[in-house]
Amino acid sequence: MNSKLLKCLPVALAGLFIGTAAQAQEPASTPLRSWSIGVNAGVLTPLSPLGGKNDFSNNKSSFGYGLYIKKQFTPYFSLRLDGVRGKLKGDNSEAYDSGVINNSPVKAFDTQLEYSGSLNAVVNMFNIDMFKKEDVLQLYASAGAGLAGYKPTITTASGTSAYAGGKTISELIIPVGLGAKFRLSDGVNLDLGWTINFVDGDNLDGYYRNGNDKYNYGYAGLEFALGKGKQLAFHNPVAATYDQAVAAKNTANALKADLDAQKAENAKLRSEMNDLLKDSDGDGVADKLDKCPGTPAGTVVDGSGCPIKIPAPQVTEKVIVTEADRKVVAEAIKNLEFDLGKATIRAKSYATLNRVAALLVEKNFSLKLAGHTDITGSRELNMRLSKDRAESVKAYLVSQGANASRIEATGYGPDQPIATNKTAAGRQQNRRVEFTLY
Repeated sequence: MNSKLLKCLPVALAGLFIGTAAQAQEPASTPLRSWSIGVNAGVLTPLSPLGGKNDFSNNKSSFGYGLYIKKQFTPYFSLRLDGVRGKLKGDNSEAYDSGVINNSPVKAFDTQLEYSGSLNAVVNMFNIDMFKKEDVLQLYASAGAGLAGYKPTITTASGTSAYAGGKTISELIIPVGLGAKFRLSDGVNLDLGWTINFVDGDNLDGYYRNGNDKYNYGYAGLEFALGKGKQLAFHNPVAATYDQAVAAKNTANALKADLDAQKAENAKLRSEMNDLLKDSDGDGVADKLDKCPGTPAGTVVDGSGCPIKIPAPQVTEKVIVTEADRKVVAEAIKNLEFDLGKATIRAKSYATLNRVAALLVEKNFSLKLAGHTDITGSRELNMRLSKDRAESVKAYLVSQGANASRIEATGYGPDQPIATNKTAAGRQQNRRVEFTLY
């Protein structure tokens, strides 16, 4: 193994795991294509070269064709949606390779593969040259699952007939494949592949022997990359990582020289800054900006270094609401009545409201008034009515000497019910103005 490969093997292994990261580091001016479509044609055979029991001794090769669409997620992994059509044929005109003659009641079959659709995970196993950013040859493996629909026609001693009444049989398939891809240009690849399809059933050849059927498809085709730029599938992050490492090493010495020069410059600047930031009296303002030098230690100063006059702290009296105060408010709430559908306070409510006004004047309380309605009528009307009723109570209290700035009136309409709106009693409870002292 040459010395270049030995030195760069660790970088190559790291690149296999950080392919996506290396891709993200590519310049924005070089986008990578990730979508592609492919068409192919080849040979369909109703058996598997991997062995197993075959229902017919002479399996024939027939023409097949397909297409696919593929999304490449990383240089090593993609998802591919495949579709294949064609025919599968076989008979017992020849003996098995062992010399045994097949005497089954079904002499021959001809199956029309109406459709074969599958979703496959495709893994690019490696690029041929790990030091080349974009390779020309790539090997891959695939596996997935899908559905095949087919119509067998069988030949017996009594003649030829449609199997299962001529209806299309649909069964699960598991495709497993290998392939090689050759990059012909930035947008076109030659695709050579071979897929074995394992069928979850024994109806493919029209002869049921209690064993799963299988068929393989060998093909050649063209793949067309969509979009602009290079293909992500042929992008080699190992080479990109290696080039970045080499570039980093080449710039390290230049950076070191720049760093040494910057250290010398920083030392000079640090000395100049120390002179600029010198603070002889320790008040936090540099001597060059200090208009009141020599202030005593601990003195609070402004931006020019002069003492700041600190105002004396203000003492706020704590407000205490007693049970007697709450009782006065509760009585006012209980006796509060308005004209039907209006914000006009009825005269019977004045006495208890007068006691609330006197309480606000005497103790300098603040009061929050919250108006509420039931859901009868439109929401817009209820919002306006709840606000008007709260404002009406405020206006009355102010007329009795209360401080208007200490009273807040808010309307909530039907949004905060305290009872159900489905009964008359519940709606009555919801039509209210709440008083909150503080």
